[in-house]
Order: sequence, then structure tokens, then C-alpha cells
Amino acid sequence: QVQLVESGGGSVQAGGSLRLSCAASGSIYDDYCMAWFRQAPGKEREGVANMDEDDRTDYADSMKGRVTISQDNAKKTLYLQMNNLKPEDTAVYYCAATTRWYCVVADFNAADYDYWGQGTQVTVSE
Repeated sequence: QVQLVESGGGSVQAGGSLRLSCAASGSIYDDYCMAWFRQAPGKEREGVANMDEDDRTDYADSMKGRVTISQDNAKKTLYLQMNNLKPEDTAVYYCAATTRWYCVVADFNAADYDYWGQGTQVTVSE
């Protein structure tokens, strides 16, 4: 089992920045894919970025160019640095993980991720 706990959400004005964190615990060791998703009210959950154990990354078009995913293996923590935030970025941001699939397979298909955090709210105002 893997437990994920997000933090770092909040309210910012347009153009501002936030860094989200996702602390992982449990059985996540060698081969894994971790990702950030987001879900705005009334919309489907969509991928933002993912990263595997070898620090290979991929970014979805949703926020490409404005976000950076990174991890601290020693702390088992995943990060999402978000810059130049826009009101349309307002959403609940979720951390997800899978040990079944490589990131190139899981991509941004939410159904392929087995573990999810509780989410952290990000609100961007004009």
C-alpha cells in the first residue's frame, strides 16, 4: 500500500506561484510513476505532469511551460512548482502513483493510477 498526502495549495492572484508537495509513504520503492492531476468544478480530472523513478518527466498540455515536476527521493516527496498561475488553473490538485505501469504507459490516464492523495485546493483570482 502507498499513502500520499498533498500540501501547499492556497489562494493566489493571477501571475503568482505556488509549490505543491506530495509526501509518499508505504510500499513505493523501485519502479513507479507519480503524477499530478487536477480537477476543476464540473470538469473531468486531467493530468498535469508525471515523473518516474529515473527522473524522466512528461508534461500535459494543460500547464506545459508553467509547471515543473520534481522529486526528493530521500524524502519520498514529489513537488509541483507552478508559475504564472491563471484563474482557469483553479482546481483541486491531486497526487497519484502507480507501481503497475511505467509512466510512458500510464501517461495521464487516471484509471492507471492506483493510489491517490486527498487533494489540495488551488484558487487563482484575477
